[in-house]
Amino acid sequence: MFTGIIETLGEITNLVKDQQNLHITVKTAIANELKVDQSVAHNGVCLTVVKVQEDTYTVTAIKETLSKTNIGDLVLSQKVNLERGMKLGDRLDGHIVQGHVDETGVCTHIENQSGSTVFSFTYQSVQNNITIEKGSVTVNGVSLTVINSTDSSFSVAIIPYTKDNTSFRSLKVHDKVNLEFDVIGKYVSRLTQNK
Repeated sequence: MFTGIIETLGEITNLVKDQQNLHITVKTAIANELKVDQSVAHNGVCLTVVKVQEDTYTVTAIKETLSKTNIGDLVLSQKVNLERGMKLGDRLDGHIVQGHVDETGVCTHIENQSGSTVFSFTYQSVQNNITIEKGSVTVNGVSLTVINSTDSSFSVAIIPYTKDNTSFRSLKVHDKVNLEFDVIGKYVSRLTQNK
């Protein structure tokens, strides 16, 4: 489980294809604190650490992960949002995040406002994922509050700190993002569909 509060950024230093898998090596200041078998969210995708070496670690993404997230689009030197699993007993500063991406979306608009930046996204409504006004959503692993919610789009307003300290600082219109919708909302939606 995660909170959607990004701990740090990592830099992609190596990408190795192995059959239908992708081994991803990440350089980060927290690498020496990690251990094999630990879960780390990468742009919101929970992946297991398989190797740690000095200031880098390696994770493996399988075909299923590559087909449903933007992990397969990573390139060398790209920055990714990193979050280690939450500790039981810590404050839950974001919201409950599983690290299981529901689908990808596309950034459609970026607007700088006085003191914040509004990012707008579209997604496939046929998958029955929903957002609600002032509800929670995770975009590339970042816990955010929804504004301008529709059946297949939403926006989020980012404070300068979040923009400067996450991969939002390099996000552009037309970029693909990982979306994890609020787990409580998913269960409520499923229950109402079955009635």
